[in-house]
Amino acid sequence: MAKTTPTNEHRALRIGVAGPVGTGKSSVIATLCRSLSDEFVIGVITNDIYTDEDARFLRSEGVLPAERIRAVETGACPHTAIRDDVTMNLIAIEDLERDFAPLDIVLVESGGDNLTATFSPALIDAQLFVLDVAGGGDVARKGGPGIGGADLLVINKVDLAEHVDVDVEQMVADAEKAREGRPVLAISRKRPETTSQLCNWVRQLHRAYVDGSHAPVDPGPMAPHFHATDDGGHVHSHEGGHTHHHHGHE
Repeated sequence: MAKTTPTNEHRALRIGVAGPVGTGKSSVIATLCRSLSDEFVIGVITNDIYTDEDARFLRSEGVLPAERIRAVETGACPHTAIRDDVTMNLIAIEDLERDFAPLDIVLVESGGDNLTATFSPALIDAQLFVLDVAGGGDVARKGGPGIGGADLLVINKVDLAEHVDVDVEQMVADAEKAREGRPVLAISRKRPETTSQLCNWVRQLHRAYVDGSHAPVDPGPMAPHFHATDDGGHVHSHEGGHTHHHHGHE
């Protein structure tokens, strides 16, 4: 298939990929890069707190030229750099776009986070949220800004469902209900017919972005959530700035 070239002056389409630790965000990105690199010029920005582990994984997979995969070390809660102060990621994306112009798509992977993780629309144009069946069949119906508000919810690793006693059809139905009908895809990298649906979603999104019919939608601020720390932990809120309610010993 011929490469799609934007007919306007838009920068690259920026897609955020969020989800809890271990759900397969990097694997989803690798799948997209493998499948779409003949059609689009793609770049990737990964986020980890103190390492470039995800970037190194993607480079080792050979899914893109290594120089088009860059890491941001956030040094703080993963969601901080995708929601509260996106400066580090914006600089990384803009540097990548400048160095390899013109890029068609930049994929931004959040560090592993909880069910409330959302990207700022100042950073990305669309976002997908990744769950996996190993996290439990009930997780999809728990909702929250990440699950409910993302442009697409991906239920990953469905090939493992029989081994963890998860009913994929029920999990998808629960997810669709929690998302009020917004799109849900159940995929496995071992089942090409499922990953092709994900690639088609990205193709359609890119077409809408290029022709100007796509508008970023803010899923809303992250809900208050608990962070474990050496002093017992604290509740962290992102609405209207930062508030911390500490539960450690004085």
